[in-house]
Amino acid sequence: MKSGFGIAPLLIMSALGLVSCDELVSEQQSGITNAMLVSAGEDDANWITHGRTYSEQRFSPLNQINVENVSDLGLAWFDDMDTARGQEATPLVIDGKLYLTTAWSKVRAYDAATGEMLWDYDPEVPGETAVKACCDVVNRGLATWGNSLFLGTLDGRLIALDRDTGEVQWEKVTVDQAQSYTVTGAPRVIDGKVIIGNGGAEFGVRGYIAGYDAASGDELWRFYTVPDGTEGDESPEYLKTAAETWNTDVLAGSDAIGGGGTVWDSMAYDPDLNLLYIGVGNGSPWNRAYRSPGDNGTGDGDNLYLSSIVALNPDTGEYAWHYQTTPGETWDYTATQHIILADMEIDGEERQVLMQAPKNGFFYLIDRVNGEFISAEPYVSVNWATGIGEDGRPIENPDARVDKTGKPALVTPGALGGHNWHPMAYHPGENLVYIPAFEAGMIYAPEADWKPDRARGFNVGFNLGAGDLPPDLGIRREVAGTLRGMLVAWDPVAGKAKWTVEHPGPWNGGLLATGGGLVFQGTAGSEFNAYDASSGNQLWSFGAQTGVVAPPVTYTVDGEQYIAVLAGWGGAYALSVDGALIDNKAPVRNVSRLLVFKLGGNASLPPEKELAALPLDPPASRASAQIIALGAEKYARYCAVCHAPGAVGSTVLPDLRRSGTLGNAQSWMAVVHDGILKDSGMASFSGSLDKSEIEAIRAYVIHRANEDKGMEVSRADQVAQR
Repeated sequence: MKSGFGIAPLLIMSALGLVSCDELVSEQQSGITNAMLVSAGEDDANWITHGRTYSEQRFSPLNQINVENVSDLGLAWFDDMDTARGQEATPLVIDGKLYLTTAWSKVRAYDAATGEMLWDYDPEVPGETAVKACCDVVNRGLATWGNSLFLGTLDGRLIALDRDTGEVQWEKVTVDQAQSYTVTGAPRVIDGKVIIGNGGAEFGVRGYIAGYDAASGDELWRFYTVPDGTEGDESPEYLKTAAETWNTDVLAGSDAIGGGGTVWDSMAYDPDLNLLYIGVGNGSPWNRAYRSPGDNGTGDGDNLYLSSIVALNPDTGEYAWHYQTTPGETWDYTATQHIILADMEIDGEERQVLMQAPKNGFFYLIDRVNGEFISAEPYVSVNWATGIGEDGRPIENPDARVDKTGKPALVTPGALGGHNWHPMAYHPGENLVYIPAFEAGMIYAPEADWKPDRARGFNVGFNLGAGDLPPDLGIRREVAGTLRGMLVAWDPVAGKAKWTVEHPGPWNGGLLATGGGLVFQGTAGSEFNAYDASSGNQLWSFGAQTGVVAPPVTYTVDGEQYIAVLAGWGGAYALSVDGALIDNKAPVRNVSRLLVFKLGGNASLPPEKELAALPLDPPASRASAQIIALGAEKYARYCAVCHAPGAVGSTVLPDLRRSGTLGNAQSWMAVVHDGILKDSGMASFSGSLDKSEIEAIRAYVIHRANEDKGMEVSRADQVAQR
């Protein structure tokens, strides 16, 4: 069956007088409707909204592929993408056609059974937009309504496409494109309203989410997540309440930079309560000592609605309730992580719950009717707090409150969190939530005399170079070995893990749970795996030739079940670490492609190409220690986010230690100052760095390249002497 309707249901509903045949034919011809989205859980053939259902459980009852026969799963077809960047999208599947977004906000449509590409669309995002994105030029997917598809683009547009042809129906700019806003998340559609947020908190924007008319693109409502310091009598009550928890003099001051609180990913919806649940991001800057200093009595406030789950009326955007996971957040502990809705018995009472494992390391159960706190327990190692009190507030470790102490501290989780954007899954039969978790601490070192820069670079108020590792590969490998990746099967009622699977490194893929008793997940170790949902035993594995971070989906065409996942290494972690240190093995490279599986599939991937890094051959380091130190400072703020702290390089973006411009000051200046590579994503930094500072960065990278070259020569000599 290709859709959620068949002849028998038509006859039954007609006989009962619930709907006429003419009405149903009209509904089908009009495409995706509100009724279809609300009842998406009953349509196991398709995947018509981001989390399969509004509850975002990412559970499919399909069981043709199951624990008994998953070993027979094989590749049915694949298709290579034309973007060698991180791939994070969830495909949609509607009536035998598969639709997905790729890096740079491109869209493709396929025959879901054969892999024939039906159409593609390129919104032609300007390459220089890349410097506004904290975490790669990714896109997480589409929404659908009627015969339209909707996507948000990296440069902040919301676009409606004809589902059959890919032709543009309308497009609207949803952000101030003069600021560093981006859109990477998937929209949602609720009763003809397209809802989308945005990102950019690290760069100094003010967060909001808005609803748009699906037919015209007209903005219907906008909900700001943080005050702007000018709240008056005409402001909505929820923003007046929020303003009481900020130093509003700073928010409204001449150096104000927005406050953050971007809604860049998670949403869930309860049709019965008519409540939309959104996750709100971090502050801007992270360091609360600069964002909301305590000179007027509110600087130590909670800074609402940062790091909060907020419930809204999706018809009007009106505030209903909120719960803040990290009051006064200062560690980039966003609450934009995946939100799941479910009903379950707790202490003998049936509860309508909302579940989230945000960055701060605690798994939360919240009553989704009224926002009442139920419970929270750590799902990874945590040292910033010793627990969550009965009042729902964290019991903080004062040493971790670096915005108050002004001293550096090693805090766990770090800024990548205990769980990032990668979707969880919930299996109602097991009553388990599967979390793609990891452990990676971070040194938070307050940056002295920090000032905002609205033009370029991270506005976080911390020295991102403070945790640089020394140029010793042994130490770097040892530290990398402490980075744990895990698949955690979490019992939300008991508040503890039932089982845990260790992975080769952090940044493993999103999840899918099925009625066949399976959990599917990709890994940073370039595998796509199936696990027993009850025990965690690995039952099947496929060598993907690249890291898989996107979540899988499942669907049927003509009664045959398929599993699909978009592969392609990238994102914040992939950009920020030494690629050679993933599981102490060969670097993970980006091979962006869609992989589709079925029982008995016999397709095969082309032979894997060996990834050979260019040798380190930098010019001699002749700059003074003072110049190198200046370069290190500027590199940490303006370059590290894309080219990795310590200039160690990654396999996604160019390794600056090996850059062909490193030995030529004029060529380096042409790239960094003049922006000759802006169309490829490297915009000019002339508005933030003068020429002497740009040259100092070059001197620092030369210094680091020579350190690492010396290390490699030393290790080679040691091996030769054995």
